[in-house]
Amino acid sequence: MTAFSAKTLDFLFENKVHDSKDWFTEHKQQYQELVFEPLRDLVEALAPHMLKIDDKLTVEPRVSRTICRIRRDTRFTHDKSIYRANMWIIFKRGKMYGSEVPGIYFDISGAGFSYGCGFYSACAEYMQTMRELILAGSPAFKKADRAFRKQDIFHMDGDLYKRSKFADQTEELRQWLDRKGISFNADSKDFDLLFSDKLSYKLIQDFAVMKPLYDFLLFVSEERIAKNSH
Repeated sequence: MTAFSAKTLDFLFENKVHDSKDWFTEHKQQYQELVFEPLRDLVEALAPHMLKIDDKLTVEPRVSRTICRIRRDTRFTHDKSIYRANMWIIFKRGKMYGSEVPGIYFDISGAGFSYGCGFYSACAEYMQTMRELILAGSPAFKKADRAFRKQDIFHMDGDLYKRSKFADQTEELRQWLDRKGISFNADSKDFDLLFSDKLSYKLIQDFAVMKPLYDFLLFVSEERIAKNSH
């Protein structure tokens, strides 16, 4: 397995600074060896374990299937820089992009790495479905909540409403109910681990801990889809 190295981060930094198609073309072999190959090998190492979490996940080690493009999509953003400073992989059902279902991701940048599951931007309808299931006492939620409180690897993210709409609920439930979006993330600056062949083993172990959280987020997606189909 090809491991990440300090040269991987150096390449991402230099490519971002130059932000030039010509510079990238001249250094494409470095991109292949330092960035793409470690990402591809990591996808391949994780794939069998991802399928144990969800056997419908896309696990092909290809750009735009599980590996992001290094070129940014600048059509809908004020930032018109061409290249990204980070790279990531994601395992999702169906298409790589979109917010219909949650994903399981790993991200690398000069600041370190992060990994977890959830949504980059969950829609309001998804979050409303999630709240309804929580308030109804969904067994899938109870299992996820227990798993979340037993571990100390992942933290819950997602913007919170300034004023709680569920003041009558416990603080623990409001942590879920008051969010505009949701994901569970772990952040690390352990570069020794990042640059070693032990990285995939650490991710495999931690993603197994995270499975009940992913299962609940997926269950919410399925309930939302079923509700809209009637």
